[in-house]
Amino acid sequence: MVALVQTVAYLGLEARSVEVQCQLAAGMPRFSVVGLPDKAVGESRERVQSALAAMGLSLPPKRITINLSPADLPKEGSHYDLPIALALLGAMGVVDAEELSEWLAVGELSLDGRVVASPGVLLAALHASEAEKGLICPAKQGAEARWASGVKVCAAPNLVDLLAHLGGKAELPEPEAGEVETQPPGPDLKRVKGQETAKRALEIAAAGGHNLLMNGPPGAGKSLLASCLPGILPPLSPSEALEVSMVQSVAGLLEGGRISRVRPFRAPHHSASMAALTGGGLRVRPGEVSLAHLGVLFLDELPEFQRAVLDSLRQPLETGKVDVARANAHVAYPARVQLVAAMNPCRCGHLGDPSLACSRAPKCAVDYQSKVSGPMLDRIDLHVEVDPVSAADLALPPPTEGSAEVAARVAAARKVQVARGIRSNAELEGEALDEHATPDEAGRALLMQAAEKLRLSARGYTRMLRVARTIADLAGSREVGRIHVAEALSYRRQAPRA
Repeated sequence: MVALVQTVAYLGLEARSVEVQCQLAAGMPRFSVVGLPDKAVGESRERVQSALAAMGLSLPPKRITINLSPADLPKEGSHYDLPIALALLGAMGVVDAEELSEWLAVGELSLDGRVVASPGVLLAALHASEAEKGLICPAKQGAEARWASGVKVCAAPNLVDLLAHLGGKAELPEPEAGEVETQPPGPDLKRVKGQETAKRALEIAAAGGHNLLMNGPPGAGKSLLASCLPGILPPLSPSEALEVSMVQSVAGLLEGGRISRVRPFRAPHHSASMAALTGGGLRVRPGEVSLAHLGVLFLDELPEFQRAVLDSLRQPLETGKVDVARANAHVAYPARVQLVAAMNPCRCGHLGDPSLACSRAPKCAVDYQSKVSGPMLDRIDLHVEVDPVSAADLALPPPTEGSAEVAARVAAARKVQVARGIRSNAELEGEALDEHATPDEAGRALLMQAAEKLRLSARGYTRMLRVARTIADLAGSREVGRIHVAEALSYRRQAPRA
């Protein structure tokens, strides 16, 4: 007899159908799993056998063969435990095999028969909805699966309760969808004293989705400014929130089924490896740039990152996705992020201060800043100098304008951009860029003059147009004028100061 149970394999943010086939045949007792299983899937034999023993069931003295079809698709992860156990129980006649055909199952098993959480349940639920099947998943992830519309969810705490539910003896309650978080976790801009130029650049970056680099001495407030950015960004739309949650689900970070409308903010340490930043590893997982999808990726101490690691971000910043190619897998993750970086002007951090600067200036600054490649810097729209804050500035009362007021202006500017059919001005290109961002005569003359003197690349030229368009949107102007172009040019990269 052969029993069949449907499950999924995860390739990036794609869930592919996998059929778990169980056959009991005469012969020497043996329990084998075939179909390109990895070590975690191969070890499921021990977990399944122990879980059945905890229920008072023993394996039949037959040759048990589990086939994961299609056999040429690599199978990774512990979520195959539950479908393997159900297929085996179906072949043993403990559960109706016809009943199992209506469900898709994912979940890890503990040795005492509990169904344990595993990554990717939201993707499995969306796949089950498309296949018009119900989903059997761990009880702790029922709230996560409930976000997929049109799917019947059976959130099982253990195998005993699951079999009672499938047999019609005891109905498991339908789970409720998780909470929606809407409150930005970062500090308010009222905490930032002084730094008016930097706060203006932060507002422009938020309004247009532009990449931003802050250069200044230690203690000037660069990290505080960056942490304020989520509080002035517009919330995620429902479709964007689902997209972000899919990445978090694959990474196993979607706790309690809570979906957030707040844009992600990721701040990896400068010791992060290339696989940690862009994704990969033995079992391919999304990296920090994908976990920050549709949000902010903050890189503090930018020159301290390994140069090869930083340069690996160049393609994702342009294309909005990461392609991870390995010998056993080729997957793609979304990576449409807003990059915010911070760096000191030199290794000692006090370039430009005669009382603190080292004797090697300006060569010290040139050597330190050259750790970041030119093509990487060319992908950053806004470069702003963050000057040190004096004790007199710190003694002043908090500013009257905080994140709420800035967020209102940012939302108004984003609304104009959405009306153009884009998410933000950072995505303007081609005919749309020519139509909406072409300056007037005075602005064009200034831009051409600056492009010649600053030797702007084609990428740098278009980025100046996008920034100028954002500044005009914040001002409520339909045309991009000379004043908007001039302010955009003021945020171009400056040479290290002596």
